[in-house]
Amino acid sequence: MQQYCSSLTKFIRYKTREVRVGEIGVGGANPIRIQSMTTTNTMDTNATVSQSIRMIEAGCEIVRITAPSIKEAKNLKNIKTKIRREGFKTPIVADIHFTPNAAEIAARIVEKVRINPGNYVDKKQFKFHEYTEENYEKELDKIRNRFIPLLNICKEEGTSLRIGTNHGSLSDRIMSHFGDTPRGMVESAMEFLRIAVNENFKEIIISMKASNTQVMVQAYRLLVKSMEEENMNFPLHLGVTEAGEAEDGRIKSSLGIGTLLEDGLGDTIRVSLTEEPEDEIPVARELVSRYELIDKKIQIKPIKQILYNPFFLKRRSTNNILNFGHKNVPRVIANLSKLKSIGKNDLIPHGYIYSISSDKWHVSDQAVDYIYIGENKINFRLPSSLMVLSDKDNHHNNNQYFRFMNIEDFDAQGYSPKIPIFLNLDVNDFSHVTKQKILKVPNAILILMSNQKNPYRLLRRWFHHAIEFKIKNPIIIRCKITDQEIDKFLINTSIDFGGLLIDGFGDGIWIDTKTESSFTNQTIFGVLQASRTRISKTEYISCPSCGRTLFDLQETTGKIRERTAHLKGVKIGVMGCIVNGPGEMADADYGYVGTGEGKISLYKGQSLVKRNIPSDEAVDELVNLISENGDWVDPPHV
Repeated sequence: MQQYCSSLTKFIRYKTREVRVGEIGVGGANPIRIQSMTTTNTMDTNATVSQSIRMIEAGCEIVRITAPSIKEAKNLKNIKTKIRREGFKTPIVADIHFTPNAAEIAARIVEKVRINPGNYVDKKQFKFHEYTEENYEKELDKIRNRFIPLLNICKEEGTSLRIGTNHGSLSDRIMSHFGDTPRGMVESAMEFLRIAVNENFKEIIISMKASNTQVMVQAYRLLVKSMEEENMNFPLHLGVTEAGEAEDGRIKSSLGIGTLLEDGLGDTIRVSLTEEPEDEIPVARELVSRYELIDKKIQIKPIKQILYNPFFLKRRSTNNILNFGHKNVPRVIANLSKLKSIGKNDLIPHGYIYSISSDKWHVSDQAVDYIYIGENKINFRLPSSLMVLSDKDNHHNNNQYFRFMNIEDFDAQGYSPKIPIFLNLDVNDFSHVTKQKILKVPNAILILMSNQKNPYRLLRRWFHHAIEFKIKNPIIIRCKITDQEIDKFLINTSIDFGGLLIDGFGDGIWIDTKTESSFTNQTIFGVLQASRTRISKTEYISCPSCGRTLFDLQETTGKIRERTAHLKGVKIGVMGCIVNGPGEMADADYGYVGTGEGKISLYKGQSLVKRNIPSDEAVDELVNLISENGDWVDPPHV
């Protein structure tokens, strides 16, 4: 074990115990299982059965259904009976939050029950409490008294459990003791795990979900380390909660889930999108296939001792060169070298629009910082914020131009150490000659290039090499991604760049594609946003609808996006019900939460500020709330 996984350089699945969920095995030697959750009202038996079958036919191997109260838990029997009559043996999971009695009923009906340790026994009031050791133990006794009856039923019925910790619904006890942290998430689950192990019940799967990908990745890693220390190896259910919709949801889910899968962690996954549940399955299938097809023969020099903290984001320490490294946000570089000639319109996909009438450039919040032109020339005035990398050394009098060259062609003796230069090197180059060249040029910005498929672990190995040999130069990550299918492109870009950013690696992003496009550019900025390393747009923390949802999430999220998409850096949570309310949107600046049929409540952070607003007025009221708190700006007119 390398603290939290079998190897940082070789793809090896982390060996967990097998847990049976009906006829499906999770963990052990089983393949990574794909699951999703229904969005229908659980009391609408026919609708829930129909949607479940659509999910199963799309490739869903485990179906989860919400049971917020006893009546829904009882109706799971009717749903299960109808699904079995249709010839499907797919296991069903009951999703329980606040109602232990419902969990006990469901455990006698379905193959698996999910409980949230943050609200299964505790009632969250967002209050801080001081605990003595004696008082804390009394709180744990309360958990034992409510949890052990469920364990006994699961033993009798052969039902498995998921202990599903969510970042946004940690109990007041955990929040008071450990704070709103990955450590708090892990301890929330470990309290329940210790009780279960003590009762000799081990048919358990664990999840550590968060909307913040950094928190999510760190929590799972810390969970594995904690389980290892206590001789546990329960299977892992991976997911980024409230990931959102469309490209943003795919990027966020792929980044969080994929970063963990790269290290062999994960036995079952759920891609949470604010879309129909059957639409989640192809994305999950594509994500898993990356690891089914991964080349396990690639040899990478092992890491004997991790020289960075995988449980807490601390950016790699670098020199500050131009606007790279140190405390600068990661920069974005576009490759225009393949063009025969470069005109003003060629900058449009990269965030720059030239207005002839005003003779001005309009620069978007997602505009690239640098363009690489190869041997091309620029025959027009560039916007002042855009810098150029060129193969030619004939721009000495222009402070927007910088020399680009391959490191093997670079002669350190003939170069002034004061002049910034961009040096391109291959990710497989660990040579002494290259290391010595770099150490002699402290003003060089390195471009770490990979043309191979799935280069994440090799790129990470080079960053570790840089730490090991005290290389302080900023490093741009350059990858070739040729996938034409949208989901494949989003998944691979998110993992190959985003996973490194989460560990504090990378001072810039450069993607080589077959054709330059605005979609490529938007994807890069989406990955930066999802990794929380560069914010360039509004972020929507939107839950994937379920049977508890009290309004049309997709339609409402679209309306909110239409009104607020220009608010750079503002985070808005859109939650379908109070279960996914102020806690689940832990990160959001503002919250839009369903609290009853046709009723919405609005939050500032986790504070309720407007209660039970009619839904047809709620978006306007949300805009007013944002304005009242000084975060509103009028949309730009280009």
